[in-house]
Amino acid sequence: MTALRTPICELFGVRYPIVQTGMGWVSDAGLTAATSNAGGLGILASATLSFEELATAITQVHKRTDQPFGVNLRADAPDARKRVDLLIGEGVKVASFALAPKPDLIERLKAAGTVVVPSVGARRHAEKVAAWGADAVVVQGGEGGGHTGPVPTSLLLPQVVDAVDIPVIAAGGYFDGRGLVAALAYGAAGIAMGTRFLLTSDSPVPVEVKQRYLKASLTDTVVTDALDGVPQRVLRTPFLDTLTGGRRLASAVGSARTFRKLTGRSWVSLLREGRAMHREHGLKYSQVLLAANTPMLIRAAMVDGRPDAGVMATGQVAGVIDDLPSCAELVERIMAEAAGTLKRLA
Repeated sequence: MTALRTPICELFGVRYPIVQTGMGWVSDAGLTAATSNAGGLGILASATLSFEELATAITQVHKRTDQPFGVNLRADAPDARKRVDLLIGEGVKVASFALAPKPDLIERLKAAGTVVVPSVGARRHAEKVAAWGADAVVVQGGEGGGHTGPVPTSLLLPQVVDAVDIPVIAAGGYFDGRGLVAALAYGAAGIAMGTRFLLTSDSPVPVEVKQRYLKASLTDTVVTDALDGVPQRVLRTPFLDTLTGGRRLASAVGSARTFRKLTGRSWVSLLREGRAMHREHGLKYSQVLLAANTPMLIRAAMVDGRPDAGVMATGQVAGVIDDLPSCAELVERIMAEAAGTLKRLA
């Protein structure tokens, strides 16, 4: 096995140790299939899809590629078990989770031969899911986009690698072959990228939004808990500064209603989730409204092409990306750069 043929290549059945993360409204069937066809592991985002939409999207991925791919699930979704059964029935290779699935859900997937890969932001969380039977773990450092923690990848990654005996996939700050080699040097078995795959020609994000990302500098992101009470990294925009204002709260109710219709969620489940946010994160009910609104704020930018009225989750890495290659071009470039870096070091 060469340095660039790592344990996750065997585990996932892919050519290269590169994972495209599941991003709501972004990681659709097209992007997922394009990544898998390029030799990496594409992951379909499902949190913003109804059960029926998820079933359709999985069928679309199967039609576009015969390579392994994954689906990102919410372990706390009311129909999580039903979605797990769908993945098993459709022969999806990997189930990824942003929140740790309970041991019984992990056992159910593993018994069917599905690879279980939770994402974590702390060593203790990695130790927990490893003890529960997870096959691998994605570790995201503070540079990453969306929900993220305070510890940079360069410190969190080696800490987790030393703490668990399952393959560790590094996320947060990766965009090229040098980063892949650096992650492998720390002991990781590969890298996972979100923003870098968002900024490809295969991504469904509107061109005007992609251009906004390409113009960003390394200091144009901000970590805020104003959206749902949990820190997440997004592009800094004038709109973001108004999110906690009273005039936005009224629209939050309407957007929550739209999100409920789009995903098939019931008001009961949304209210239950809101109460949990209120209890666990200490959110005021005004903030709970904003949290319910967040999926629609992201949709406004990523689907409707309105960065002036939406939220754009992003890693700091946006500040060093300046092109929109296809997934195939990106993956091949990263692997060539990694090989060149290893040759230079040797």
